[in-house]
Amino acid sequence: MSCYFTSIAGIQKTRSIGHRATKIAKCNPESNVYSLTNWEKMRVLLVEDEADLGLAIKQVLVSEKYVVDWVLDGAQAWHCLESQWTDYTVAIVDWLLPEISGLELCEKLRLHQNPLPVLMLTALGQPENRVAGLDAGADDYLVKPFVMEELLARLRSLQRRSPQLQPQNLTIGAFTLDYANNALSVTALSITGTQPSQTIPLTVKEFQILAYLMQNPDRIISGSKIRHQLWDLDEEPISNVVATQMRLLRRKLASYDCTCPIETIPGQGYRFNTAL
Repeated sequence: MSCYFTSIAGIQKTRSIGHRATKIAKCNPESNVYSLTNWEKMRVLLVEDEADLGLAIKQVLVSEKYVVDWVLDGAQAWHCLESQWTDYTVAIVDWLLPEISGLELCEKLRLHQNPLPVLMLTALGQPENRVAGLDAGADDYLVKPFVMEELLARLRSLQRRSPQLQPQNLTIGAFTLDYANNALSVTALSITGTQPSQTIPLTVKEFQILAYLMQNPDRIISGSKIRHQLWDLDEEPISNVVATQMRLLRRKLASYDCTCPIETIPGQGYRFNTAL
């Protein structure tokens, strides 16, 4: 069984979704109202069978540089959650889904001791429905109709409450990932002691690659695993995209007279070498 992922199409700023109107927020990177900062970018599993609503949510999240996998029913979602290729940091799940309901999906997650934060979406807004959703394992509950600003605010709230999603700089040896500025700081050492660090700006994909490898130091990770983790699965990236990105990253670091700490292990993958 393979996951089916929908494609992205252009949508208007405001779209009528069934009996409701849902606002498509244009996220301003300079706004503090609902725009997410760089360190909050996550891989999201979106489970929503209403095409217009799912497309609207994905459009907003992708505009914020999230990696988003959108599936249409609970069975597809469970298959993706069980996949060895992909690690999600949050799930947005509709209650009334085909195959496996959102409620059952939450129960299966918790039964398998999976702590993935879940934001449940539903038109069922009675108190007893909210209680049932939270008791099934959902971390938060958003009643339809809603505006996208509230959806993003609830994702921020999940981030604040989930230790694994807390912002922090990641430092290994001389290398520090700056989540706030999407950059890499490198501290040089000499016989006179530690020298001031230099800051190397990174593209979104360069930052994601470094973050993923630095979160798994000295572990060999295959190119296929990196590709499945860091690229939207419906993009179908070319097979050598990881090697191309690694080459560009090494070239950038070399332009700053910085040795790249990422090793290529022939036939196996890549490793962040903490000895460098």
